[in-house]
Amino acid sequence: MGRIEDKKRTRVQRRKRIRDKVYGTAERPRLSVFRSTRHIYAQIIDDDMGSVLASASTMDAQLRGSKKYGGNVDAAREVGKLLAERAATKKIEVVSFDRGGFKYHGRVKALAEAARDGGLKF
Repeated sequence: MGRIEDKKRTRVQRRKRIRDKVYGTAERPRLSVFRSTRHIYAQIIDDDMGSVLASASTMDAQLRGSKKYGGNVDAAREVGKLLAERAATKKIEVVSFDRGGFKYHGRVKALAEAARDGGLKF
């Protein structure tokens, strides 16, 4: 196996360990983050019902025109702000943070802090 496959495999293992502990309910849904090299995605999920309550990404029409590149910290901040706004319209205030096996650093951290600044508590 190559280095990239090893990194992906270890991230998926970390993600499974995190998902064993972090669970979203109607009172406290799960904020899940996924990042690729070009984009970042975030969803607020109710695991009891198996439904997505709110989502935002750099692929959204609202953000696609404003940012030239979706794989940087500035784009992640915008996604965090947009997700917090969408959560507020659905009256979601408290969430459990699921970093998806990624380090709490860089884009993941920027998204989380922007969501906190937007009113989400976790």
